Amino acid sequence: MLRTILAVTMVALGFGSTTNGDAHPEYELWYTQPAKKWLEALPVGNGRLGAMVFGGVEAERVQLNEDTVWAGPPVPRARAEMVAAMGAARKAWFAGDYATATKLVQGAMAPRISPRSHQTLGDLRLSFELPGKAESYRRDLNLDTGVAATRFSVDGVNYRRDVLASAVDDVIVVRLTADQPGKQTLTVALDRPADFKTIAIGDDTLVMSGQAQHKGKQKGVFWQGVLKARCEDGKAEAVGNRLKITGADAVTLYVAACTDYNMDHPAEPLSRDRQAHNEATLAKAMAKPYELLVADHVRDHRSLFRRCTLDLGGHDANARPTDERLKAVKQGGDDPALVALYFQYGRYLLMGSSRPGCMPANLQGLWNDKVAAPWNADYHVNINLQMNYWPAEVTNLSECHEPLLRFTERLAPSGRATARTVYNARGFVAHHTTDAWLHTAPFGRAQYGMWPHGAGWLSQHHMERYRFTGDAVFLRERAYPVLKQAALFYLDYLTEDPATGKLVSGLDTSPENRYRGADGKVYNLSMGCSMSQQIVWDVLTNTLEAAAVLGIDDGFTKEVEAARGKLYEPRIGGDGRLMEWVKPFDEPEPGHRHISHLYALHPGRQYNFRDNPSLIAAARKSIDHRLSHGGGHTGWSRAWIINFFARFKDGDAAHHHTLMLLRKSTHPNLFDNHPPFQIDGNFGGTAGIAEMLLQSHVGDSRLGYEVELLPALPKAWARGSFRGLRARGGVVVDLAWKDGRPTAGTVTSDRGGVVTLRYGDNVVKVETPAGVAVEVPKALYR
Repeated sequence: MLRTILAVTMVALGFGSTTNGDAHPEYELWYTQPAKKWLEALPVGNGRLGAMVFGGVEAERVQLNEDTVWAGPPVPRARAEMVAAMGAARKAWFAGDYATATKLVQGAMAPRISPRSHQTLGDLRLSFELPGKAESYRRDLNLDTGVAATRFSVDGVNYRRDVLASAVDDVIVVRLTADQPGKQTLTVALDRPADFKTIAIGDDTLVMSGQAQHKGKQKGVFWQGVLKARCEDGKAEAVGNRLKITGADAVTLYVAACTDYNMDHPAEPLSRDRQAHNEATLAKAMAKPYELLVADHVRDHRSLFRRCTLDLGGHDANARPTDERLKAVKQGGDDPALVALYFQYGRYLLMGSSRPGCMPANLQGLWNDKVAAPWNADYHVNINLQMNYWPAEVTNLSECHEPLLRFTERLAPSGRATARTVYNARGFVAHHTTDAWLHTAPFGRAQYGMWPHGAGWLSQHHMERYRFTGDAVFLRERAYPVLKQAALFYLDYLTEDPATGKLVSGLDTSPENRYRGADGKVYNLSMGCSMSQQIVWDVLTNTLEAAAVLGIDDGFTKEVEAARGKLYEPRIGGDGRLMEWVKPFDEPEPGHRHISHLYALHPGRQYNFRDNPSLIAAARKSIDHRLSHGGGHTGWSRAWIINFFARFKDGDAAHHHTLMLLRKSTHPNLFDNHPPFQIDGNFGGTAGIAEMLLQSHVGDSRLGYEVELLPALPKAWARGSFRGLRARGGVVVDLAWKDGRPTAGTVTSDRGGVVTLRYGDNVVKVETPAGVAVEVPKALYR
């Protein structure tokens, strides 16, 4: 009843229902011309398989991906020389000899290895015979159905092409139709930039296969893709390694793909018959009528997508093509409906690149047209992989979080071996980057490679999953073991600063940044970097919180509590800024893209207005300084800044940086521009928009969380609504507002109990039965 009241209220305010029917222009990216470049094409994905649809007329390209097509190994190997080098380097650093400290650590690190990359599966190429020029052209991507469509007319015949990636049937499907019979005449081919062969089997099947490699070296997975064509009337025949289809009424193309990658043991390839596996997948999908396959796909897709809606008004803009709207914003305009579309696009991309049982979303999510992608499209764990998953819980896509959680657990054996070899430490560790082969060793240059906090940061996601879901079995069986392993590493890795007696991390870096020593030279390695200390605090605190919930009080938890009590805490400098380093070093690059020392503000929770407002003020001065020197110039960095300003509760600043993300770091298909492309900016931007509307990081899982409504609402969003945003404590919030103030809302608790709500300075406690929507008391916002 209360949700019905809220829905009626939203309609009265001008916000229509988004849970019935198919006509949702607010969920469409659409264009009046085909894509000329890959960064104009439109993505579909089922978590494991993906495609980029160009929407060509005479020649169509559907670029294909499978999430385990990886080149390599070899991988970096942990070197035992680091144990002695680290001990000597720490002594040198504490004595002020930064050059010697750096030389010792760099000399013990593994060398940088040649690139291994996630790779494209290949391209589906369609060449059509058409009698004239196309008119009334439109291509679009419907986020609500997960279908990319191309429409046009030629000589009075209306053509339509649909592409989808079904998670239900594990296939990519291309459907070609026209409103007159016999109009589908085309050639079908599969190709790839390198290292492949394609053969035709019978008159309806193409098989493309190969082994992923880099420049003929570093053999990776064996992969295979199989395409089957189903024609309605007309004729199909194999011509060499292509299919020729003539005079068909309609054509449906089905693509299945797999590799020999073994997710549980990557070094031991699967021995399955890839072609038999693909043929079985295709047979099952093709046994369904096409209409049923689509209906199953849409139902599954909407079961995730429709959990959360956002309406910021400005619907008239939906009548304009997406690229024209983006161009107008880049020229200084504002488009709240485009922001809402961008928010939902981020959710759509996470659904498309991260489903249970799949690999986690990589630097490009899933979509990659190269055999050697930028940064190998790998897993950078010094922010990028984690940022991919910031929107998972809050935007109601908890299942999509699962691949990251499993990946962290799969990293643990390698991470334990690296901890023992490199640091003579217990627990597990991961350095700045990894990939499908699960390596965790420090390698390359110390500037980026000597950063042992990847596992610690990743472990935060296990605790966040518990905070949002309250799943006690998950906490006991999966989260706590991961947290314990991360904490064990820090118990052995931390060392006393001889000057203060405090425990400090190091030698390590503030990711990829540098400082200037008293000798005028530039260095990277330090003891007690602020981000390092904040991540350690986060791991130790999360471990203690989880232990308390589980009723664990033993020698290990006492050791963790003692270490946290001795932990060095970052300081505020003489200029009022939060210090990035343990000392007030000069900064050679004050506008650096990483803003690492604000980790405790976001995604951490150590700094908040209730518990330490002075540190919040110092963090604000730090980011203002960074921005005044050109910070935020990459897409993911700008997205992080949106989240920072949301935590500062400065809605207008967060809105400004949302627009800057669109203006400076967004491609025509709304992919994030790093440059060239990284998907983390999309995910971070989506999380930032959610953070402007709902926050719940203050509190803990024992005492409960404070759920804050509209904490950073900008003036530009004076009227709007959302449904289905989730808060920690297992709470779902629906809310409508007008003139910048709430007008109606409900909260639904998964487990029931008291929910603490905040709006501005007002706080109320609401008793909620489990699973029942309860109206937000009007006293909170009147």
